[in-house]
Amino acid sequence: MVEAVQGAGVVVTGAGGGIGAALARRFAAEGARVVVNDLDAGKAQAVADEIGGTAVPGDASAIVDDAREALGGAIDVYCANAGVAFGAVEAADLADAKAWELSWDVNVMAHVRAAHELLPEWLERGSGRFVSTVSAAGLLTMIGAAPYAVTKHGAYAFAEWLSLTYRHRGIKVHAICPQGVRTDMLAATGSAGDLVLHPTAIEPDDVADALFKGMEEDRFLILPHPEVAGFYQARATEPDRWLTNMNHIQQKWEATR
Repeated sequence: MVEAVQGAGVVVTGAGGGIGAALARRFAAEGARVVVNDLDAGKAQAVADEIGGTAVPGDASAIVDDAREALGGAIDVYCANAGVAFGAVEAADLADAKAWELSWDVNVMAHVRAAHELLPEWLERGSGRFVSTVSAAGLLTMIGAAPYAVTKHGAYAFAEWLSLTYRHRGIKVHAICPQGVRTDMLAATGSAGDLVLHPTAIEPDDVADALFKGMEEDRFLILPHPEVAGFYQARATEPDRWLTNMNHIQQKWEATR
C-alpha cells in the first residue's frame, strides 16, 4: 500500500475504460478520492458510480480547475492517461495532418497544459505526483504507427523533463510504458498489433499493479513488461542492430498484409 495515496485527491484522464479505468479503480481501492475523466460522459459516470468517485467529463487538459473543485480544492495525483492512436503505414499516409495534429495535441500537449495548471500549486506546497501513461512505443517504436510512436516519444521526454527539473522540489513523476494491454486501443491496432503486441498482452489491472509497485519503490520508469528494459538497452547500445531486427519485424508484417 502507498500511504501517500490514502485520502489523496486523484485525477485520472481517459478513465472511461481500459488502463484509465483500472487506475481509477485501484486508486479508489487504496483510499483515494478519485475524479474520473473521459470525453465520453456516460463512460466516465459509470466508472465514477462504480468506485464512489466523481465524473468530470471533457477534454483531459481542460478539466484541471473543475477537477480541483470536485476534490475540495487540491489535486495530489494527476494521471495523464488519455491518448489516441493513429497509424501511418506507408509514406503516403504520413501526409495525414489531422492524425498528426490530434496525436500531438492529446498525447503530448495535453500533458504540457495539465502540468502548467498543476505545477504552481504543487511547487508552492512542495508535493505533487504526475503519472504519464506513455507506452513502450515511447521508449522503442511501433511498426505501422508513426504518429503514435513519435508522439509517445514526446510524452516520455516531457515526463522525463518534469522529473529532472522538479524532483528536488517534491514533485514525483512516473512514466508507465507497457507494451500490449488488452484494451479497445489494442483491438484497433489490427494486424500490426496481432504480430507485435497480442502475444504478450496483459490486462489493465496488471498496469495498475505495476504503477503502485513503482510508486512504493519511488521509481520514475514503470515497465509492466519487464523485458522492455532489455529492448531499450539494446536500442541505446546497438542502434543499427536493433533497427535491423525491427526491420525484420516490419518485413514479416508486410508479408501478412
